[in-house]
Amino acid sequence: MSVINKIAGCDVILASASPRRKELLELICDSFRVIPSDSEETVPTGTSAEDTAQILSDIKCSCIAQVYDNSIVIGCDTVVICEGEVMGKPADKDDAERMLRKLSGRAHKVITGVTVAYKGKKHSFSEVTEVTFKHLSDEDIEVYIQSGEPFDKAGAYGIQGLGSLMVEGIRGDFFNVVGLPVSRLAGELESIIEEN
Repeated sequence: MSVINKIAGCDVILASASPRRKELLELICDSFRVIPSDSEETVPTGTSAEDTAQILSDIKCSCIAQVYDNSIVIGCDTVVICEGEVMGKPADKDDAERMLRKLSGRAHKVITGVTVAYKGKKHSFSEVTEVTFKHLSDEDIEVYIQSGEPFDKAGAYGIQGLGSLMVEGIRGDFFNVVGLPVSRLAGELESIIEEN
């Protein structure tokens, strides 16, 4: 909790346009700016599924940190991994339906990669949460897609919204599935501030 006092007065930038991440960062920091990265999010060939989110968070963070080098810059990326497939945001309705069918009745991993840069130093980490879905009927999938919720979310669902009705169980950090592992980030921010 002491991170709240330590971060006060620092210029903090969230390099993400996600309204969910913005809400979660407000739990740690009263005042920050949102400057989304416009960098090309290309993962090097051969990158493991587990490393994808962390590499993408580094790309986003670095793009903003090179301009605002005296600010605390936080870059994030979340991916869903089911049976070896990395699921980002669905491209369209058919892609969302395909993802939801694959997740139906199965456990999958949600990995959020976070990179924090401050005064020339950079630190990255990933948090992993396991989520298990109920078996979804065709009607369940259709109703959920019609809600519009799947289209801007990794894995085509949001656990904090209607997507919660599809979840049978969760093991790990709930907020990580939403898009920002708040408790872990708070500890990392405190360490980075103390180093400087």
